[in-house]
Amino acid sequence: MTKSHADLAAAMRTRRVFITGGSGFIGQNVIRYYKNAGAEVRALARSDAAERTIIEAGGQPVRKSLFDSDLYLSMQGCDLLIHAAANTSHACHSADQWRVNVEGTQRVFNAARKAGINRALHVSTESVLLTGKPLIMAKESLPFPNKFVGAYSGSKAEGELAALKQSDKDFSVVIVRPRFVWGKGDTTALPQLMEAVKSGKFAWISEGNYLTSTTHIDNLCQGISRAAEYGGHGEAYFITDEKPSIFRQFVSELLATQGIAVPDKSVPRGLIYLLAKLGDGINWISCGRIKSPLNMQVYATSAVEVSLDITKARNELGYFPDVSLRQGLDMMR
Repeated sequence: MTKSHADLAAAMRTRRVFITGGSGFIGQNVIRYYKNAGAEVRALARSDAAERTIIEAGGQPVRKSLFDSDLYLSMQGCDLLIHAAANTSHACHSADQWRVNVEGTQRVFNAARKAGINRALHVSTESVLLTGKPLIMAKESLPFPNKFVGAYSGSKAEGELAALKQSDKDFSVVIVRPRFVWGKGDTTALPQLMEAVKSGKFAWISEGNYLTSTTHIDNLCQGISRAAEYGGHGEAYFITDEKPSIFRQFVSELLATQGIAVPDKSVPRGLIYLLAKLGDGINWISCGRIKSPLNMQVYATSAVEVSLDITKARNELGYFPDVSLRQGLDMMR
């Protein structure tokens, strides 16, 4: 099977896609990517604002929720589901996060099967593998840890399992796991970093000189479309930029595109680890009534190396990042 950009575009052109999370940063860009290829795109919307965002991106909004019993009716006629909706909070456990990331995934994939869709892609995260220790050029074959580092990791892992349980010979499920998604229009990582600097709460952890994989939004869109067309049944794929970056250098350059200089303040990793453990302990003792902004989920995501090996995506999907780090940063200035 050929997997050139031209072949991919031809395959996408015939698609009738149903997207969840269409008003989010990832969802908006996936809508544009498929529309530019000539595909028909419907996207789930829960509010007037979400409808406007989806329309501006080129999609047809569907005013439903993940949990509507008749959601499958809105999916009829589609042949591909892209499930990008998620509660991405890194705070301690919440019932809403579990409901959205696990039960919502189960409901959406069940609806897609009922609607006659035969191909589905679940947007997950490398966080399903985090333990708080460095994750160095990890491969997709790495199993889930015995204990998840936090509620977000645990709920996304269970979401993967919920999606895969729906799969069979008539309904193929593929998973993609990006890391640190960034790019023009980012509504998550960049705003959080900017707020931390402006409020004086930003500090490097042990100088920030460790590696991190990143995923430019355009590269993720390409990876999603390739996994949707060429991904193996029940397989997971890391989708990232060409190679990892030094965390401090990447974040500094990312903030510099917005005219923000990062302070030199640094805190020892050991201290942050202890405070993160304390944050989890306070949450447990208070039964969730007191939530610390620092916990092991936050620590594992940003305090140690997390680098991913994309060899599998290269070999099986024909994936190669279109946007380099320098090009992505230039587009944001």
